[in-house]
Amino acid sequence: TIMKTVIIQMKPTADNDENLAHASRFIAEAAARGSDVAVLPEMFSCPYKAKNFPLYAQETGGKTYQRLSQAARQNSIYVIGGSMPERAGGRIYNTSYAFGRDGALLAAHRKAHLFDCNLPGARFFESETLTAGDAVTTFNTEFGMMGLMICFDVRFPLQAAVMQMRGAKAIFCPAAFNMTSGPNWWEVMFRARAIDNQLFMIGAAPARDETAAYVAYGNSIVVSPWGTVLARLGAEEAILYADIDFAEETQLREQYHIVSAERELLYTLTDKTGVSVK
Repeated sequence: TIMKTVIIQMKPTADNDENLAHASRFIAEAAARGSDVAVLPEMFSCPYKAKNFPLYAQETGGKTYQRLSQAARQNSIYVIGGSMPERAGGRIYNTSYAFGRDGALLAAHRKAHLFDCNLPGARFFESETLTAGDAVTTFNTEFGMMGLMICFDVRFPLQAAVMQMRGAKAIFCPAAFNMTSGPNWWEVMFRARAIDNQLFMIGAAPARDETAAYVAYGNSIVVSPWGTVLARLGAEEAILYADIDFAEETQLREQYHIVSAERELLYTLTDKTGVSVK
């Protein structure tokens, strides 16, 4: 089974409506070329800056949510809605919505690991305005089980491992690594999670804007279960097309017994209630 996947590496502006219109055009273009899934970058709807998140935050089901659902339905395409600031219960989350071809919500992932850094010339603290989510997110599609995480989540191997234990065949990760973390860790993180779990890793980043307060690395990427980079962009605004062939994943798992060799009784994970999260 082949999942025709598109990553929309767009450059967010300060205008939420303009960003939505821009994303909708890209999604329509992807669908017109026969794509099955369109993936947007982290915080595609606003500039990536901690103080902006409360200003741009919308309630669940707000305008951005509705527009993404509409784009999925009108184009009969799965939409992984990057991420946006979500306001719920008096708190603000960094949230990604996944919609089915009919526009129905398949999953909502709240970024579980908040990115705080204090580098020379690069201080950024998500925790000053955001609340961390508390769930590992997987969802079913016609192609099988998928995982959904956001940016800094990719650094934590156990989160990806739980997705794989649940049967995930690919993990979508809208992300915005910066110009320090990107060159050092972007590719190796996605390759490592792919190799660890024998699945596809899909990283969707915003295009680079050198004038922005937070300069994103770009380099949206698709990695195979072998750890091979199948497709990758540079810094520019562009659309990345990749055919994800799940037969390759099945073949690899039959040849190299990594997933099947797991001894889950030794390291089965439990959530905060003590219930297995497999």
